[in-house]
Amino acid sequence: MSKNQKNMLIFGDAQDMKELDDNSVHLVVTSPPYFNAPFDYPDLFESYDEFLELISNVAKELKRVLDRGRIAAFVVDDTLIKGKKYPVVADITKIFIEKGFKYRERIVWVKPEGYIRISRRSGVLLQHPYPMYYYPDNLQESILIFQNGDFDYRKIPKELKEESKIDIQEYQREKWYLSVWQITNVLPINNRLEKGIAAFPEDIPYRLIKLFSYKGETVLDPFMGSGTTLKVAVELGRRAVGYEIDIELLEVVKKKLKFGQRTLLGDPSDFEIIIRDDIKHLRTQLQERVTKNSRGK
Repeated sequence: MSKNQKNMLIFGDAQDMKELDDNSVHLVVTSPPYFNAPFDYPDLFESYDEFLELISNVAKELKRVLDRGRIAAFVVDDTLIKGKKYPVVADITKIFIEKGFKYRERIVWVKPEGYIRISRRSGVLLQHPYPMYYYPDNLQESILIFQNGDFDYRKIPKELKEESKIDIQEYQREKWYLSVWQITNVLPINNRLEKGIAAFPEDIPYRLIKLFSYKGETVLDPFMGSGTTLKVAVELGRRAVGYEIDIELLEVVKKKLKFGQRTLLGDPSDFEIIIRDDIKHLRTQLQERVTKNSRGK
């Protein structure tokens, strides 16, 4: 991607990122749709294998578009559906390793104890206080850090290093140096913009963009959602690219990025909006699937 490339909102399938050149992205920060997660993505996939195939295809494209030595950060969690738990974290890790990425790190994101939106599994033991009835409530997610080969620190000019320097006081105060991050989650019930969207808090892309990219570089979110990663990227002086298959989120993203307003994000005309021909087919296919599965219940 050239230095003059605009920020881009691309409504199309991230399994084919034809708008991006090889090695044109410097950081990926995203959270894929968790496999048929209750409340957020029920009936989105026909099977768990279909979900893993999506992740595999996206990982292959990320291997192509991500520059040498750069990072892909995935916010993911194992998914509990109708009493069965799917090992999403382990399977995504395996896929990225098979695609040639280095497994660099796993950060545990811990939410406040008051955040339990889906299930209070621990209540089972209260009703049956005997061995084998124990199921813990989940207050964590994983931030998986994959690296596309080795990074050449000598490639970065000294001036750019200084311009992108990390605030050590913030780094220590917020305890970024730990492998456990205590961050309050976005609760859709209290946030009209995020209603119906499994958005992560801005603090996650904020930390990752500061820690793994330099100013002026390109940050990609292949599962854009409401555009949280893009918003933070532009605020931090990076270029932003997002892919999303749900065209109905366009207005939500515009509001989050404050289109039509003069803000710190700059002139909204800096964003190029691309709506691919395949998006209508994907949307129709998804709606038909959800309707079919709902009728079958």
